[in-house]
Amino acid sequence: MKKLIISIVLVNLLAGCASEPKKEEAAPAPAPKAEAPMAAPAPAQAAAVDPLNDPASILANRSAYYPFDVSVVQDEDKPMVQAHAKYLSEHANRKVRLEGNCDERGSNEYNLGLGQRRADGVNKMLSLGGAGAEQLESVSYGEEKPRCTDHNEACWKQNRRTDLNYAR
Repeated sequence: MKKLIISIVLVNLLAGCASEPKKEEAAPAPAPKAEAPMAAPAPAQAAAVDPLNDPASILANRSAYYPFDVSVVQDEDKPMVQAHAKYLSEHANRKVRLEGNCDERGSNEYNLGLGQRRADGVNKMLSLGGAGAEQLESVSYGEEKPRCTDHNEACWKQNRRTDLNYAR
């Protein structure tokens, strides 16, 4: 019985506390004029930030990576490529160069071909996602533009990639 009375008192106290902020919120009703100017600059700032430059955006990632001797875009990179396709379809004035790269293993000729297949695979995904052909350029650098120059798998893994470089 004692617990029931204490519970009822606590519920009434909480209900009484909850009703006071409603009164305070109702009192400053004529203040929307002050809030409206504050709300207007926020969308302007958000519009000024290009998602390509937002480090929290998936579009900040601009490289697709591959296993050894593979040119098919991997499942873990497909969402990133699809996000770039959507971005390009919504920004017809933007252009991107797809740069296929390889590790140092294999002949120069083979690596140039593999790099081209990698760039072309990303190109196809972007096209299927809505990017226009005039927005896309595919090139291969083979093994000529390594990110890492050590001679081990951890380094080679960084070099097997397609980079998406947007034109300025």
